[in-house]
Amino acid sequence: MELREYYHIIRRRWWLPVALVVIVALAWLVTQKPWQPRPPVYATSLSFSVGIRPEQAGDGEENYYVALTSEYLIDDLAEVVRGSEFAAAVSERLAAQGIAVPAGAIQGSTQTGKLHRILTVSVTWGNAAELAAIAEAVTATLQEESVRFMPRLFAQNGAAYLIHRGGIGLVGTGLRERLDLPLRLALAVVAGVALCFLWNYLDSSLRDRADLEEMGLAVLGEIPRER
Repeated sequence: MELREYYHIIRRRWWLPVALVVIVALAWLVTQKPWQPRPPVYATSLSFSVGIRPEQAGDGEENYYVALTSEYLIDDLAEVVRGSEFAAAVSERLAAQGIAVPAGAIQGSTQTGKLHRILTVSVTWGNAAELAAIAEAVTATLQEESVRFMPRLFAQNGAAYLIHRGGIGLVGTGLRERLDLPLRLALAVVAGVALCFLWNYLDSSLRDRADLEEMGLAVLGEIPRER
């Protein structure tokens, strides 16, 4: 099939991709309501140095095992901070200050990362003042109550120190959100073009002399279409 035939197939049913694009755009407008102001979202980041304090200065081999144990410790601690029990402890600490924040909301807004013996905790929230209180509660819980979640390791001279407290900043629109509508419209165009070709494949109508010649019929004359 030549490119010219592809063009004629799409041109014959051009309204299919156009209709899909319009439907997708209207559905996106109804669900996303871009004319309404978005609630602000704030974020902050905390960095902790996590490790095992050696009981006394040792040789190189002892220091190696201390460092290795510290790396295992931070792997486990990262999972603890993402867990529901840690979030519940933070929620309890906030409740004692008169700030009601559900544990599930804290867990869903907290992300962790790790590099060697550095643990990073990132928190996003819709209120800057509450976010500052949540960050303080996370820091206090991690430094004072880690032994509650990991008694075997933290009871053996484990420690977590806050080494960096990031500021609270307003989160801008992400790349995924900016590309959401263009990607949806592009997929609608592709789906519409695919429907054009599917309809053409299933359509048994005779439209021009080429269709008759494919059936083995001789064409004696043809009335040109009016321009």
